[in-house]
Amino acid sequence: MGSGKTTIGRRLALALRREFLDSDQEIEQRAGASIPLIFELEGEGGFRVRERAVIAELTQRQEIVLATGGGAILDPENRRCLTGRGLVVYLRASVDEQLRRTHQDHHRPLLQTPDPRARLAELFRQRDPLYREAADWMIATEDRPLGQVTREILQRLDENRS
Repeated sequence: MGSGKTTIGRRLALALRREFLDSDQEIEQRAGASIPLIFELEGEGGFRVRERAVIAELTQRQEIVLATGGGAILDPENRRCLTGRGLVVYLRASVDEQLRRTHQDHHRPLLQTPDPRARLAELFRQRDPLYREAADWMIATEDRPLGQVTREILQRLDENRS
C-alpha cells in the first residue's frame, strides 16, 4: 500500500505502449461502487471475492501492465495467476514511507483505524514474505523519483529480453 503501483504502472505502460489496468479501478467500475463502500457493505471477504475474479480475468490478457491492490497477494489463486501469466514486480516501501504516502488518503478502508501505522506494520509483516516469494524483481521505491523507478524496470526488461 502506497508503494507507487498505480503511478509507476501507468508510466511503465506508457513507455511500453501497453494498456494499463488497475484491478481496484476495475472492481469499482464493475461494481458501480467505491472500494470503501464495497468494504462497508460486503466486508473485506466480499471485496476479496471480487478481486480474485477480476485478477483471474485480467491476467489472461496479453501485453498489459497490471497494478493490483496491496492485499491481492494474500490469495493463493491471485498469486498463481500473477506468477503464472506474467512478470511480477514488487515495488517495496517501508512502513514509514507507506504511512507518509497514505496518511491523507481516506479511500483506503484498511487504514480507517485509530493507529494506521500499526495497521500498516501488520499488513507489511503479512504481505512482504508473499511478495518476495511471488516477485521476479523487487524494487525499492522509497526516496526515489518515480521516473528513476520506471527507468530501472525498463532497463531490467531490456536486459531480460537480451
